[in-house]
Amino acid sequence: MAILFRSGRNRYLHTWLASLIVVLVATCRLASGIQLTPDSADSIKAAAKQVAEDLMTMYNGNQPGGIPGNLPAPYYWWQCGAMFGSLIDYYFYTGDDQFNDIVTEGMLYQVGPNNDYMTPNQTKTEGNDDQGFWAVAAMSAAEQKFPDPPADKPQWLALAQAVFNTQAMRWDTQYCNGGLRWQIFTFNTGYNYKNTISNGILFNLGARLAMYTRNQTYADWAERVWNWTEGTGMMNQDYDFFDGGHTDKNCTDVNRQQWTYNAGVYLLGAANMYNYTNGSDIWRERVSLTLNASNNFFFSQSVPNVMVEMQCEPSNTCDTDNWSFKAYLSRWMAATTKMAPWTYDMVMEKVRASAAGAALQCSGGSSGTLCGMKWTEGAKYDGTTGVGQQMSALEVIQSLLVSRVAAPVTNSTGGTSRGDPSAGSSGTFDPSLPHGTMQRRDRVGAGFLTTLVIISGIGSVWWMIA
Repeated sequence: MAILFRSGRNRYLHTWLASLIVVLVATCRLASGIQLTPDSADSIKAAAKQVAEDLMTMYNGNQPGGIPGNLPAPYYWWQCGAMFGSLIDYYFYTGDDQFNDIVTEGMLYQVGPNNDYMTPNQTKTEGNDDQGFWAVAAMSAAEQKFPDPPADKPQWLALAQAVFNTQAMRWDTQYCNGGLRWQIFTFNTGYNYKNTISNGILFNLGARLAMYTRNQTYADWAERVWNWTEGTGMMNQDYDFFDGGHTDKNCTDVNRQQWTYNAGVYLLGAANMYNYTNGSDIWRERVSLTLNASNNFFFSQSVPNVMVEMQCEPSNTCDTDNWSFKAYLSRWMAATTKMAPWTYDMVMEKVRASAAGAALQCSGGSSGTLCGMKWTEGAKYDGTTGVGQQMSALEVIQSLLVSRVAAPVTNSTGGTSRGDPSAGSSGTFDPSLPHGTMQRRDRVGAGFLTTLVIISGIGSVWWMIA
């Protein structure tokens, strides 16, 4: 309906009202979250770019006075390694290299004197899971052909092998019939706890190193860790993964909290073992049952197929670490579809719905694009912001592109990252720990097999790409 203004004063009122309408419309658009069309690669990349750029405003390691590879308080060291893993994925999915130099700088700055992510400024509080998150980022860099470091610097594959070797030497048979402790040093709180994520990362790394190198030693270790997890009850017959148990109880007091990243880390490891074993029935079953259990527990029923951190999200008790966990389940579910292509439809049903919810939640802060945690709430922003929320949104949104990228590479399918099977074998670890069962002969055997594969180019890789 047209309104006629007959005076100069009314013309000013008309101008003011028109300006107000423009502001209100713009505000409504911001409040609706980041625009995302799940079937459009351009839309997905634009949304991922916005989330990644907002994420990097929270990092100061590349700024004067900052430390490369460290996030400011309240974030712990491990989460920066995990963040770099998300940015390595970002480059893989989108081809946008604007963060690559920052990632490489931080990943190399934190390697420590033995090139095994036992950096002196962190070792007094560093746990096996902390070290492990840096290693899985390095492993992704090798698999996804992230630009290799300069020749005189540690290489991605060698870094992953170094962490694997240091952790295999910490395998503790004195309590709980094996397993990694949460903490590395005896004086740290949590040294008497064996947690699922530390052991899950060792399993995940073993399976992926087996795929990359075709080295049976790594596969044997992956099998050992899986069997140990099952045997302790940290995974039950329904393929639910729990948090851990204490050594003074011989791990019989299993903490039955369930977190997304525990399910995810075992899922991708199992998918790699399925592929490595040429599609064995037992690993197919393990992939299928782990995925089914995750779908039943970590996805909303009221808002179908949208991921929820059930242990803390409904109760509003998530902490700084917990806010990032959905990033890892999103990442590892998408990666699973490359190793076990028959999971694609089931996985992408969840990823599509979760990505749509995550994009709508990215409506906070002064920019109107910072991401919240509660993807089931849609455009009703939950009021939280942080590195974990950004990482989670980034991983689930960019995972929509998984069918548009190639499978991870290996030594025999185009991988360029140089390895060192003996890396980490002279690294620092707590001498009070029993050394476990990875002996020198295992490392030498690993080195011989890996070198043989590189020189001869043999070792068939059973890639099954959707």
